[in-house]
Amino acid sequence: MSSPKHPDYDWVLFDADDTLFNFDAPRGLRLMFSQYGVDFGPAEFADYSAANIPLWQAYQARQIDAETLQRQRFACWGQRLGVAPLLLNQQYLLAMAEICEMLPGAAELLACLRGHAKLGIITNGFSALQRIRLEKVGLTELIDVLVISEEVGAPKPEKAIFEHALAQMDNPQRSRVLMVGDNPHTDVLGGLNAGLHTCWLNSLGAPRPEGIIPHFEVNSLPELQQLLCLAA
Repeated sequence: MSSPKHPDYDWVLFDADDTLFNFDAPRGLRLMFSQYGVDFGPAEFADYSAANIPLWQAYQARQIDAETLQRQRFACWGQRLGVAPLLLNQQYLLAMAEICEMLPGAAELLACLRGHAKLGIITNGFSALQRIRLEKVGLTELIDVLVISEEVGAPKPEKAIFEHALAQMDNPQRSRVLMVGDNPHTDVLGGLNAGLHTCWLNSLGAPRPEGIIPHFEVNSLPELQQLLCLAA
């Protein structure tokens, strides 16, 4: 989706996983389980996802807390290996941090925006991964505000996590804040409900969910850079 003129924002906020960072869960799980001699393949990942996805849905609906999610998704594996599920979760997050890679165009986009807008991240991910990963890829100094749902106690799309972020940002004019994310239900809808402008990073070309209308829609971060940095 193009814009008739270069949009000007004081803040640009990003989701983390699959927006700035490639979130390769199968690779991370293979790395983590390899230390236990487990050949973690597609069938094992399918079983893990069958437990993990409903837990994430329950977490985002505030039906369970972050610790419950992290423990229960590894409960069966913990029993099988004789290892505490939360230890498996911790090792998984460390493995994900070890293999972390930024998505194509992410570093260039952030460098382009730096100096023209302040930058923030609002993520439903967990602290043990997010902070280590930012440091590893050298983003710690670029990001002005980092808001993690586990620390706030409210996940996206809840308005509370956006209000917390805005308070950390000294409450800027909301129409001059852009929220960018790959998930229309958490990033776009959450941003819209908080009165922010939104951009859907629709890299898979998915159909737009009914009733969710972002201000912008792009297929890649380089496309977003062209939109935001055209007049920068």
